[in-house]
Amino acid sequence: MLKRLRIQFIAIIMALLTLLLGSVIGLIYHFTRQSLVKESRDMMDSLAASPFQLARLDEATNRVNLPYCMLQVNKYGEILATNGGYYDLSDEDFLQELIAVTYSSTDMQGEIPQYHLRYSRYLLQNGQRLVFVDTTSEQATLHALLRSSLLLGAAALLLFFGVSLLLARWTVRPVESAWRQQKQFVADASHELKTPLTVILTNTELLQSPDYDEAQKQQFTDGIRTMAQQMRALVERLLELARAENARPQAAFAPVCLSEVAETSALLFEAALYERGLTLETQVEPELTVSGDERQLGQLVEILLDNARKYASGGTVRLQLQRSGRHSCHLSLENEGPALSPQQLQEIFKRFTRADPARTRSGSFGLGLAIAQAIVQAHHGKIWAESRDGCNTFHVELPLRTGREKHQETSEKGI
Repeated sequence: MLKRLRIQFIAIIMALLTLLLGSVIGLIYHFTRQSLVKESRDMMDSLAASPFQLARLDEATNRVNLPYCMLQVNKYGEILATNGGYYDLSDEDFLQELIAVTYSSTDMQGEIPQYHLRYSRYLLQNGQRLVFVDTTSEQATLHALLRSSLLLGAAALLLFFGVSLLLARWTVRPVESAWRQQKQFVADASHELKTPLTVILTNTELLQSPDYDEAQKQQFTDGIRTMAQQMRALVERLLELARAENARPQAAFAPVCLSEVAETSALLFEAALYERGLTLETQVEPELTVSGDERQLGQLVEILLDNARKYASGGTVRLQLQRSGRHSCHLSLENEGPALSPQQLQEIFKRFTRADPARTRSGSFGLGLAIAQAIVQAHHGKIWAESRDGCNTFHVELPLRTGREKHQETSEKGI
């Protein structure tokens, strides 16, 4: 699919460029030809306006730069005089053929392609004056222009083809990344669902066997219930991740006191942390307000606290929220635990990633931090992790509400 998408992208670009270059070359050719035709017609007008005298012709037509000839004929078509230094005007049959061709048309101007001539007819009192100009050099100029333009156009298309290959790779890269993530997500979700499904199917078959007593069948039933609950928990986490990644737009955000959200979440988790032998310390700066979704921001803090509950090795869990500069606030959660490698710190926010793979059995699917990252990104913030001196710390930076947003809210309330 991605290869076909790249090919289509390149084909569209090349088609547009070919159309553009063809149009440019066509316009250049058209205007150049019009200019040459105008120049030759101006020359013929100049010749026609000059006195028809051989001795003074060169003086009178000092602007002439194309081969030409002039014929003056009476009203019966008989040649009265000729002039022109570039043609043999002694061939009367040739001259009569030129006269016949020009008289066969009702137009006063035209071309004779078989002789590469352009003509103009000028009416006189007793006949007409016919001026012929050779178009060989004009056609040679146009052919050279067309040939050069086509060569340059072909070279430009080759160059743009190479550029379009690079652009196609660069443009399709986000789609390719999303496609790979989707495939990996489906594979990981299938893997997570495979184990409980296998247990459920196995226990269902055992329930149908007459070789087991009621107590054993009750164990099989309990196993099915446990695996079903685990599957339901996984589906719920997947739905939470989908909602976080498709959060409502920023325009729909409302003012949220992040200080109150952090304190409420900490209060909810204090007992759960105490059961694990952990002490919770909070340091929350009051009245820090952001624009966002209150439910999702509460979920963000709860995910970080729950992660500490699962992975902290003991001691104290420290939750801090404070202003960072003029326009942002900084939320951090620190707990003691096994050191995380640089690779783990890079991959810890990916879906189905666990620092301890054994945690799968305790209901951890490796989705919590992926949900946290999606929530932070939806709120135009940053999230990262650090591991040093036996402590693992998660950092979140979110933009505070600006004065402009507060003013807009006040104006809307006034309305």
